[in-house]
Amino acid sequence: MSNSYDLIISLSYMRLPIFISAGLLLTLSLNAPVVSQTPIPAPQTRPIANSQLNQLNINRQLWKKQNIRNYRYKFSRSCFCAPKASGPVVVKVRQGRTTSMTDAAGKPIERELFQQYDTIPKLFNVIEDAIAKKASSLTVQYDPKFGYPTQINIDYNSQMADEELYLTIEGLQKIR
Repeated sequence: MSNSYDLIISLSYMRLPIFISAGLLLTLSLNAPVVSQTPIPAPQTRPIANSQLNQLNINRQLWKKQNIRNYRYKFSRSCFCAPKASGPVVVKVRQGRTTSMTDAAGKPIERELFQQYDTIPKLFNVIEDAIAKKASSLTVQYDPKFGYPTQINIDYNSQMADEELYLTIEGLQKIR
């Protein structure tokens, strides 16, 4: 009788890991539908892009209507870039063309670092480009009186680090 009792005990111990494994598998399988669900589709960004494009066009027309050809403004760029490429920079424009770019102390800067931001129309182009490239995030603030952008924040790809761009335009003044 002791042989059959030993056999029953040893078989019981062998079944214990099987029961534990089965219990774990059952527990995991209850969570499987949650883990394997199809991702919820992202909301359509087309209406947002259209709205941004409409805002861009409205403000670009407001800027053109002002017919400001001689002006200056202070420009700053925040990005993952060299400090000398950040600013602040004072931009002077005469007859629609950039005539000087200096740092805050009045010293000339490397113009090629800011070439694509050196007039208000070029800043509108930056916004238009971000819309065309379907940037993950685009936030623009416009001056209510003159229509020029005062803040442009662009994240071209939310999955990528350090490619965001933050532009600030302030102190725009008409000059003679």
